[in-house]
Order: sequence, then C-alpha cells, then structure tokens
Amino acid sequence: MPRIIKSGLIQMSLPKTEGEGTIEEIKEAMIQKHLPLIEEAGQKGVQILCLQEIFSTPYFCPGQDARWYASAETVPGPTTERMAAYAKKYSMVIIVPVYEKEQAGVLYNTAAVIDADGTYLGKYRKNHIPHTSGFWEKFFFKPGNLGYPVFQTRYAKVGVYICYDRHFPDGARCLGLNGAEIVYNPSATVAGLSQYLWKLEQPAHAAANGYFMGCINRVGTEQPWNLGKFYGSSYFVDPRGQIFATASEDKDELLIAEFDLDKIEEVRSVWQFFRDRRPETYGKLTEL
Repeated sequence: MPRIIKSGLIQMSLPKTEGEGTIEEIKEAMIQKHLPLIEEAGQKGVQILCLQEIFSTPYFCPGQDARWYASAETVPGPTTERMAAYAKKYSMVIIVPVYEKEQAGVLYNTAAVIDADGTYLGKYRKNHIPHTSGFWEKFFFKPGNLGYPVFQTRYAKVGVYICYDRHFPDGARCLGLNGAEIVYNPSATVAGLSQYLWKLEQPAHAAANGYFMGCINRVGTEQPWNLGKFYGSSYFVDPRGQIFATASEDKDELLIAEFDLDKIEEVRSVWQFFRDRRPETYGKLTEL
C-alpha cells in the first residue's frame, strides 16, 4: 500500500510586538493567533504539522536587546505541553520551534518534536548561528550540540533543519544518512538575496539526499526592527527536488499537501545516493 502522508505548514505574521505588551502577552497573542490554524490542520486530517522558527515570538534578532532572553523557556516546557494537547487531540505530529532555555545563560534556537499521541520525542537545536547584516543570532543563541537527530514518529521518520542551517549541505546529508524521510526547515527570512536562495537550496538538499522537505517562512514586517519583509512562500518539495505545493508571499496561511513516501524508494533506486557515495575519498577534507 502507498504510504500517503498529509502534512501541513503554518506561516504567520506578528499580531503584537515590542511596546504593545509584556513579553508574555506578546507570546500569548502569537500562540492564540496560531491556534485556529492548528485546529484547522487537525480537523482536516493533517498527520504532521510544522510551525515557523521561534513561532511564539517576534524574530527579535535584528536587535541586541537582552530583555528577549526572558522569552526563552524549557523544552519540554509550557509551550510544548500546550501543543502536546493538540497533538493528542488530533493524532497529529507537531514540530514546535521555540526559544529554549537549558539553564541561566544557556539559550538555544530549538524545535521540539511531539508525536501523534502527545509524547515528547526530543528536540533539534539549530547548529549554524548567523551573526551578520541584522541577523545577530549569536547574541541570543548558542550553537546546537545535539547533532542531527531523526525522530521516528507514528507516520514517518522526521528530521529538522532550522533557517540558516539550509545554507550548509553537510547537516542535510547527515539527516539523510540518519534515515530522515521528511526534513522540515522552519525559518524567518526576508526579501533580498535569500529569496533567490529560498527555492534553490532546499530543493537541492531534497534531490541530493532523496527525501521530502517542508519549508516554512513567516510573513509580514515586524516593528520596531524593520529588518525587511518576511516573504512567506512556504512550500513542500519532493525527493526529485520538485516543488509541488506553495503558500502565498503575504498571507497567514496553513499549507496542506499529500504525498507518497514510497517515492523515496523509487527515486533512490534510480539515483543510488547511498550505494555510490564515496566517504573514504573525503578524508582529507573532513580532517581539516
């Protein structure tokens, strides 16, 4: 029987920003804005849902204001527990990207993976942390230290790669070697050079490794930082690198697509990614 998956991506603009409430009020407004689309995903039978990068807050990294440290929370913690209730209610795997506080002063850009029964499976911490041109992320996040885990969910083997990670093929390859069938890339990226790369790099990862990807970007502009326009355009891409479902550039949106995981077997039978790899020839490079 075909292994048909129904997956969803939510792209969202900011309802309340700095100066319009406390940090907790801003977070709660963002979560509340997501809940109707999370409910819609569940009601429409979505099996795996992914939210955008640090979904419950603004993308505050264009500034360097230490007050935003207070928005970090434990993982698992209050937000993952709230999302676990929806996962269980709808038998829906949910990938929940949040600002994680491991301990005082140890903060990560993290995505939790919650299984369809509400069980917390684990987390991925963003490995590649930019610090350039308004993306001052090293002020807020330590580099990830959990490697490139793949999570066996009820429906598929799922990996996560967050935003800036997508510029680096190495982790994308590790996720494939670790068995990922679908890799989700929650992001916060604005118009400019990245818009050209947005539909280049991730299809390349999917094609080079023979897996599906779900790629999420937020929408709108965010005050007071004015980094630029978050251009949405969330999409799904198949193991041939073909984009087969795309969201708008400017609307809050739940993008849903169905696809057959058996296509991975079909593609890898033609392009022998793992049989024909020659890691022994990369030794000099990997020793650097």
